[in-house]
Amino acid sequence: MRLRVIASSIFVFGMGLFFSLSIAAQTSRNLSADAAREEILASKPALERILLENIIPFWHPQVIDADFGGYRLNHDKDGKWKGRGNKGIVTQARTVWFYSRLINSDYAKPEYLDAARYGFNFLSEKMWDKQYGGFYWEVDSAGAVMTKPDKHLYGQAFALYALSEFAKASGDRSVEEFSRKLYDFLEFYAHDSLNGGYHESFRRDWFTLPITINNYMSVPPNLKLMNTHLHLMEALTTHYLVTKAQTVRERLIELIFIESNSVVRKNLGACTDKYNPNWIPLRGPSYDRVSYGHDVENVWLLIDACKAVGISNGPFMDLYHTLFGYSLQFGFDQKNGGFYDSGAFRTVADRRDKVWWVQAEGLVAALKMYQLTGESVYANCYLQTLDWLVKKQVDWENGDWHSTVSEDGTPSGDKAGLWKSPYHNGRAVLECLEIIKTLSKS
Repeated sequence: MRLRVIASSIFVFGMGLFFSLSIAAQTSRNLSADAAREEILASKPALERILLENIIPFWHPQVIDADFGGYRLNHDKDGKWKGRGNKGIVTQARTVWFYSRLINSDYAKPEYLDAARYGFNFLSEKMWDKQYGGFYWEVDSAGAVMTKPDKHLYGQAFALYALSEFAKASGDRSVEEFSRKLYDFLEFYAHDSLNGGYHESFRRDWFTLPITINNYMSVPPNLKLMNTHLHLMEALTTHYLVTKAQTVRERLIELIFIESNSVVRKNLGACTDKYNPNWIPLRGPSYDRVSYGHDVENVWLLIDACKAVGISNGPFMDLYHTLFGYSLQFGFDQKNGGFYDSGAFRTVADRRDKVWWVQAEGLVAALKMYQLTGESVYANCYLQTLDWLVKKQVDWENGDWHSTVSEDGTPSGDKAGLWKSPYHNGRAVLECLEIIKTLSKS
């Protein structure tokens, strides 16, 4: 197999590695091009059933907090509400985003805009720091007490993502201006003009956290994470499409470089998560691991980011094939479909639970790659992952998806909380439906 040149030879992977990954990726089903296309088009009813009968009915309207505003996201594994709990910026913002994204889809209903505005009002009135700017990490259920007042870029990124999508859904210029205001705070306080990318951890007043205190992501505050920068790239993609601001475009291109180069281990063909401020990766047994969900998510978010700024995906194709191929070789369940959680370098996954968000990212990334390449290996991956979801991950009895399914098939984990919302699976299904709509017209 011929090794293609990526972005002026920035990315150079071994011929043997790339060849082995490409072959390994095709060890499951082997549909012809025509058969793959037909099966993908025929999967639309399954996706619509998941969206309309499983995801939306679980989240709307039961999570709307009519007493205090925002969303009550505290449900056990069977979907039963556990009572009032604190509200975090990550999932409050993600839920605003989901309702806004529904409005910006073929499945829009007026009540979804009302639900998005309900969450937006809570963000702007209860979680926005009116003294220093930016959003608190966490407040109590009423939004009256700042339970975690410090700032982390991961949370700010999802707030920006939600505000930008809601601005698009509502057409409200004041919301767009609010999103620009948040972006300006991030540009002023967080951008690292020396090393590129962003500083992530701050006190409430935007001063740097002491090095001795772990941040809300449970790591030292001076580190940079692939995960944080990945979601900031996602947020800036939407923010740029809404604002068309030149400075946003420049930062988005910078993040494209980081997510396609800085976080990629060139001699491995996969990404790692934790870095020093100058992008030197942390190494050792606890760091030398690959999160398959983040790698395939990185692929499809890079595809969308490049499209947003008008950069051809052509120079990145070798990278996309390599990252996806690694996850297929070491982290994909060839028998039952779906991606495992994670694994050490160059070996099969050792954390073999199937987590809801990993399956969501695998689903949309595979279909996005099929749309881009027409290669049946990605069609096979999409169809097998969808089959797993329909049979095992989707909770048809209680609604939404099981948070985690163990290797023996046992489901566990809460349905909603400070880290689980309708964002990953709702986004994946909506994206897949849009891709199928495009494929059906081509």
